[in-house]
Amino acid sequence: MCGIIGYLGHKEAYPLLLAGLQQLEYRGYDSAGICTSSDNTLHVHKLQGRVQNLTAMSLPGTRGIGHTRWSTHGRPSDRNAHPFADGKNQFSVVHNGIIENYLELKEELRKEGVQFSSDTDSEVIVHLIAQNYQGDLRQAVLDTIKRLQGAYAFCVLKNDREEIIGVRNGSPLVVGIGVQENFLASDVSAVIEHTRNVIYLNDFECARITREGVDIRTFQGEPCPFNVKEVNWNLEQAQKQGYKHFMLKEIYEQPQVVEDSLRQSLSLKTKFSRLIIVACGTAFYAGLVGKYLIETVAKIPVTVEIASEFRYKEPLFSAQELVLAISQSGETADTLAAVRLAKQQGIGTLGLINVVDSTIAREVDQVIYTRAGPEIGVASTKAFTAQLLTLYQLAFYLAGKDFKPLHLADQLRAVLSLNDQIKDLAQKYFHYQNFLYIGRNSQYPLALEGALKLKEISYIHAEAYPAGELKHGPLALVSEETPTVALCLQDSVYQKTFSNIQEIKARGGKVIAIATEEDEKIRSISDDVIYLPKVEELFLPLLAVIPLQLFAYHIADIKECDVDKPRNLAKSVTVE
Repeated sequence: MCGIIGYLGHKEAYPLLLAGLQQLEYRGYDSAGICTSSDNTLHVHKLQGRVQNLTAMSLPGTRGIGHTRWSTHGRPSDRNAHPFADGKNQFSVVHNGIIENYLELKEELRKEGVQFSSDTDSEVIVHLIAQNYQGDLRQAVLDTIKRLQGAYAFCVLKNDREEIIGVRNGSPLVVGIGVQENFLASDVSAVIEHTRNVIYLNDFECARITREGVDIRTFQGEPCPFNVKEVNWNLEQAQKQGYKHFMLKEIYEQPQVVEDSLRQSLSLKTKFSRLIIVACGTAFYAGLVGKYLIETVAKIPVTVEIASEFRYKEPLFSAQELVLAISQSGETADTLAAVRLAKQQGIGTLGLINVVDSTIAREVDQVIYTRAGPEIGVASTKAFTAQLLTLYQLAFYLAGKDFKPLHLADQLRAVLSLNDQIKDLAQKYFHYQNFLYIGRNSQYPLALEGALKLKEISYIHAEAYPAGELKHGPLALVSEETPTVALCLQDSVYQKTFSNIQEIKARGGKVIAIATEEDEKIRSISDDVIYLPKVEELFLPLLAVIPLQLFAYHIADIKECDVDKPRNLAKSVTVE
């Protein structure tokens, strides 16, 4: 959560920082701010709301830091926006993460006469640095982090020093290497316009950037080696390219994602008799589909755990198990913690990750990269499909079988051609305030994902259930005012789901069915039907998720919601 950027070089910093924040805004958009330094003076401009609000003015200086916020402590407001400065306006800090012991630190500082200007946990950092400064900015930072508890990344600027210090402990931070200029940022998207050469900081590392170079130390102040990596995508890949929203663009990119994913081959270094999948949100639902796939194709037992629950229980591991962590960003805090828990127990770990050299990718024993490319919309779409496709490949690999689905990308394009029909349905149903989603077998996780998409971007309440659970409570919710989206494609449990739809209709409920082409029977019991091409039962999830994504997208668009940046959410969840 939150995006931070720092620049030090030979160009005016403000426009570079502003452009970088616009690339990072998917990480948070409650408020934004920039601090630059010139003539030994700090200049700050920060406002509640979007990064766009900062474009009306500029600040002087060739070094500076910027921030776009996703609120955790203190409501969105001008006073709670970053950067924060000390009382003498000599130090400025931007921070991502949570300082868990900030209340104790804040009370201690208040007793020493420090006055606070915000309600945030972040402000304690800058006051501690100011107290600890004895002429060496990096040492002041290293002394400060000894007092901090929690997960964080932050950057520090001093008014009269030609340097910026950045530290990482649990939240991502990268260094961009330029020519007579260097950068710090939460994500490479903020610096890719200026350099492809980056250093991914590890936890407990502190980077000092100047015009001339980069120096990286441990939190104990010891020099540590680093590798400069070349980023293999460009800014154009992260632009809308004529689509109204990034989310719509990314939905339409899914056939290409499938084609790109099918070009990779898998090879695992380890053998196991049981798989434990850990993930959050959309990645968790991909894992649930993966359970069906791997157990069906490879006959290997699979459990799927929500990472935020898994990390706090006492899992019973055995030597022949493997933990598979699924994460689009590779920075998801709870999933990373689950990986570390497994490693502490000596259990093998595998990552299914979209972002190269992200933290989880570097910490697992082995990583499989999905081929989604950069995903900007907060609500994941093409990354979900890339995760599914890779789980198919994994299932077939574990079974010792070839995975060569015919015409899969073309079938996805055929589903995308239903966009106008789905848009019409969205116009019909957008005014409802509650939805039910149902499905069985591998279609149940898709019901969960469909409900999540509708909640995320349209703010409409939606609940998903296994269709067989209707009689155990959810039927009480069925009414004319609560439509049901029913995944009832022709598979081994088709007739069972068909009966569940009849139960809904018998109680006056409206039904939107996702069905298989030429299924005229289902039309007689549904208010509306979206027909998908016939495919093998195993591949239904890859097709069925697209109309759910489009339905949520068009409802949100009709309601004039901010589709790419839904309220209260951020793309990369780097705090608990």
